[in-house]
Amino acid sequence: MDRLEIKAAFTVSVEGTITGMAWPFGSPDRVGDLIEKGAFATTTTRLPMLFAHDQAQVIGVWEEITETDKGLIVKGRLLVNDVARAREVRALVLEGAVSSLSIGFVSKKAASRRGGGRTISALDLHEISIVSVPCHPGARIITAKSANKEGRSAMEEENTAPDLSALEAKMTKLETETKSLAKIGDRLDKMEARLNRPSIIANDEPAELTLSRKAFVSFARSGLERMPQEETKSLTVANDASGGFLAPEQFASEILKKTVEYSPIRQYARVVTIGAAEIKLARRVSGTTATWVSEIADRTASEPVFDQVTLTPFELATYTDVSTQLLEDNSYNLEGELTADFAESFGVAEGTAFVKGTGTGQPKGLLTATGIAEVKTGLAANFPAANPADVIIGMFHALPTVHAQNGAWVMNRKTLGEMRKWKDSTGRYLVIDPISEGAATTLLGRPIVEALDMPDIAANAYPILFGDLQGYRIVDRVSLSLLRDPFTLATKGQVRFHARRRVGADVTNPDRFVKLKVAA
Repeated sequence: MDRLEIKAAFTVSVEGTITGMAWPFGSPDRVGDLIEKGAFATTTTRLPMLFAHDQAQVIGVWEEITETDKGLIVKGRLLVNDVARAREVRALVLEGAVSSLSIGFVSKKAASRRGGGRTISALDLHEISIVSVPCHPGARIITAKSANKEGRSAMEEENTAPDLSALEAKMTKLETETKSLAKIGDRLDKMEARLNRPSIIANDEPAELTLSRKAFVSFARSGLERMPQEETKSLTVANDASGGFLAPEQFASEILKKTVEYSPIRQYARVVTIGAAEIKLARRVSGTTATWVSEIADRTASEPVFDQVTLTPFELATYTDVSTQLLEDNSYNLEGELTADFAESFGVAEGTAFVKGTGTGQPKGLLTATGIAEVKTGLAANFPAANPADVIIGMFHALPTVHAQNGAWVMNRKTLGEMRKWKDSTGRYLVIDPISEGAATTLLGRPIVEALDMPDIAANAYPILFGDLQGYRIVDRVSLSLLRDPFTLATKGQVRFHARRRVGADVTNPDRFVKLKVAA
């Protein structure tokens, strides 16, 4: 609900002057959304009048906006004397080619409706547009008044929309009957839920849980056989590539957020989702070459050279066992417990692979990728004692400016602790802590990424890497798949949950990185 949403429902009278109902209360639009009376309470007057929600086509201004029992009544005027497009729209309205209104708003408070859509009780109204096809069937221009076409008379012409009162009466009757059936369905759902729940358990599901989250909890506790039909439909069945039942979308998002805590590389690398077994990327190795020539001298041909990078997602899997009694009796957040377990397992394995993965059966890591330039410390097992910062400065300037400006330092916490002791010739520390909350610690003006899988400072180790991490590509094939197995450990009174995901990674632009080797 943080995006601009487009809804329709309006009546317009064009004169110059437009009057109408921008949203009728009591009936949903074509996508099932219903806006309640009071939702427009914070709306101010003098909103822009657009054509077809195009911000480049401002054709007038809305001067009066009022909530009534029937709907949102608006009144404004087309700027026919000043805007050519406004005169064109007036002509379209008078000829009946355009007869509807549509509102653009950001919803602030909404709840899901049975059968789809939402009930919106609070919103911020941003604009009202004249359109040809509204989202709400009740949103149409009622009257359109204007001066005569030559502009020589003050007489008004009126174009009244067709009489749809009979159709509206039938629609109102149908909506009333539908609401009655919905109430009966809600009562049956509550009765079924109470029968399926052991008497010792109170209503332990928060009211704000969506249907898909409720369905996932039901699936985790008791499998498909005891789930209501509408909850079964809300679970997404995976395709052949992933197998089993996918967790609800919101559940998968929580896994990704927690994974970042263990795998910071994902925050800075370029991450894409693919729908195939692998993805091939073309990479330019060298470009064309221009040469100086005289007026009629022969030109020298040159051709760019390309190679190909193939990224393959590999499978990462784990499972956990939960007792049947715990699933039946628990009154805490089961999703949260499973999320924490799987996030830790996937996050640790993924973070290690992104740093030093071999590329065989797992993603290729930053330190094992080929083609990355090296800078040596100058000592076999440490930094030079006299001027250790000179090595780091040399690394920074080993990259082209365009990549260094977007670069980040990657090291573990122990290495960072050693570098925090370094000072310049004036006694200032090179590692600078952030002044504002949430900002990154920096070295030579670039952020430091703490990756616990980076090696310590030791002979022949690579404790520090610097570069633009957008040159490291991560591909996700399956974000999270969860399979409930109640049979394997049935004799022990346990249910096994299998979790898996498919992810691959490799360096696509080795020229954007430089790594430090502890060697003479």
